[in-house]
Parts: sequence; structure tokens; C-alpha cells
Amino acid sequence: MKFFKQFLKSPKETAAVVSSSKEMSKLIADMADLNSKRCVVELGPGTGAFTEEILSQVDPETLFFCLEINREFVSETKRRCPDATVYHASATDIGKYLAKNNRQRCDCIISGLPWALLDSSLQEELLDSIYNSLDEGGVFLTIAHITGLLFPPGRRFQKLLDMKFSEMSRSNIIWGNVLPGFIYRCTK
Repeated sequence: MKFFKQFLKSPKETAAVVSSSKEMSKLIADMADLNSKRCVVELGPGTGAFTEEILSQVDPETLFFCLEINREFVSETKRRCPDATVYHASATDIGKYLAKNNRQRCDCIISGLPWALLDSSLQEELLDSIYNSLDEGGVFLTIAHITGLLFPPGRRFQKLLDMKFSEMSRSNIIWGNVLPGFIYRCTK
């Protein structure tokens, strides 16, 4: 219900009426190969569906933190995942929060951001921040809903990923998600 209320308040920030399914959360964490990562950043954790799965797979010595722009979602993720570090901040501030944690770059970024709802300039600004925050060979994983590919912003986002990253692949569609979707996995 929290997700739906937040969606009604700000659809661009929330993107979905419910959080991602357990199957989608497990898939994105599995595709990230988290046990080999030293620094993982999650963008837009929402109510913590991905966060919970990331915490179950990431090595305890790995630096892991989340950036969430919605204050209520920050509180909900902290409640659901008390071991997670969740900053109330924009995803464009990745570099600032890496520096706060004595890092210049990370080797994995996982995103639940609503790419198909963002205008082209914000898509590009966010992708630049993500790309510049990744180590060489680092991976970026993000959810995409199949409905987003019906609209120009979703198709534009797919083209931006293909242009920016050296490798890009897609998972199979998870039909059991409330909004069926898949995962993009990109390598710098």
C-alpha cells in the first residue's frame, strides 16, 4: 500500500504501484554476482525488495549503500533492512557518497529507477553519473518493465545503454512481476 500511495503522489519517482517481486529481486542480485564485489551501490531501493536480496548475497566485508530520493521509502527500507545504509539522496550524487565512504568508484551498481518515465536529459545525467562511478569492468544492472519499451523514453534508454557500455545483455522476462519486466546487465 505504501508503494501505491507514493506512486499517486509522484509517479516519476516511484514508477510502480507495488514493489518488485521476490523472483525479480533474486534475479537482479544473482546476475550481479555479488559475492565477488567489493563495493555495491543501489539506486532507488523503494521499499527495499532488492536491498533485502542484496544483503542476503553480498559479502559482509563489501561496502554497500543505497541512495533513495523519497524520504518515506528511505524510512521503509531502513525498517525492512536495518543492516543497510540508506542515504536520502539523488542517484546523481553517487560520486559524493562514494567519496563519503572513501571510494572513488565501485564495481557494481543496481538500480530500480523508473527509466522509461524520465526525460532524455535526466536519463543521460544519471547514466553519466553511473558510468563515471564504475570501475573498469564494473557492472550496472537495472530493471525495465516491458510496457516501458512501448514508449520513446524506454526505447531511448535502451539505445543509451547500448551506446555507453561495452557489453549489454537482457534477462528473460519475469512475467510474475506485477509489471512484467526484465533486467539489463551492462559492463563498463
